[in-house]
Amino acid sequence: MVAVEPFLVLVLALAPGLFWAWYFYRRDRFKPEPAAMIVKIFILGLLVTFPVAFAEGFIGLFVASPLLMGAVVAPIVEEYGKFAVVHRFAYPNTEFDEPMDGIVYAAAAALGLATIENVLYVFSAYLTSPSLALSTIVARALFSVPGHALFAGVWGYALGQARFAPAEKRPSIIRRGLILGMALHGTFNLLLISAEIVAYAMAAFILILTPGLWIIANRNIRKALLQGDR
Repeated sequence: MVAVEPFLVLVLALAPGLFWAWYFYRRDRFKPEPAAMIVKIFILGLLVTFPVAFAEGFIGLFVASPLLMGAVVAPIVEEYGKFAVVHRFAYPNTEFDEPMDGIVYAAAAALGLATIENVLYVFSAYLTSPSLALSTIVARALFSVPGHALFAGVWGYALGQARFAPAEKRPSIIRRGLILGMALHGTFNLLLISAEIVAYAMAAFILILTPGLWIIANRNIRKALLQGDR
C-alpha cells in the first residue's frame, strides 16, 4: 500500500494539467486543431520548464528578494518560455489558420509547464505529509494550474490576432499581449505571496483577480471564435 501512494499522488498531480488542456482544446468548437499538434506543444511546454528553471535559478543568484523573484522575474521568464514554444513551433505552422488557435496552443504550452511545476509542488508537500499534498493538489488544480493557461491565453489571443493582421502591425500586437500576460502573472503571484501576510490580498485574489482572468479568457475566446467563423 505504501508503494502505491506516491504513484496515486503522481496521477493526481498530473491530472489538472491534462484536464485543463482538454478543456481549452474543446473550446475550439469550429475547427479543432490536430490532436498530435496539441500533444507536441504540450510536451514542448513540459520541456521548456528546464531552461526556464535554469534561467530563474541563474537570475536568483543576483536577486535576493523573494518578492521580486516571484512577482517580476518568474512571470517574465515563464511567460516568455511558453511564448517561445508557441511562436517557434505553432505560429508558423499551416495548422495555425484561425484566431482561436493562438489561445489553444498557448494553453497547451502553458499547461505543459504547469504540469511539471505542479508535480514538484505536490511532491514537496508530500514529503511533509500526504494530507498537505492533497490540499496542495486541490488548491493548485483550481487556481495555479489553470492560471498558467489564463495568463498565456492573453498573449495567445494576441498571436491569433497578429497572425491575420497586416505584417507591419504584428510585432506591436504580439508585444502588447505578451506584456499583459506577464503583468497578470506577476499580479497573481504578488497576491499569492502577500496573502500569507495580508488577508485582503487573498480576498482580492479569490474575488477579483481569478474571476477577472476567466472573464478576459472567455471574452477573448468568444471574439476569436466569431472571427474564425466569418
